[in-house]
Amino acid sequence: MARLSGLQREVLSLYRKCLREIRKKPVDTQQNFRIYARNEFQRHMKISKKDFNAIEYLLRKGHRQVEMYSSPGIRNIR
Repeated sequence: MARLSGLQREVLSLYRKCLREIRKKPVDTQQNFRIYARNEFQRHMKISKKDFNAIEYLLRKGHRQVEMYSSPGIRNIR
């Protein structure tokens, strides 16, 4: 398997962080969070690997969203 670049590792790290936070949510709503996270990552899959500005922007945005949705007060997402 090819070695991953730093940005690729960061994207995978963010995805794993999302999945870990989803496990902290109520069992009946975990599937909604999982679908939302998967859709967000798939929506931006077509971005070129060399578009560093866009990738870094999306990583910052993703980290902010994970922090917001990891709040215990948020129990479901649609």
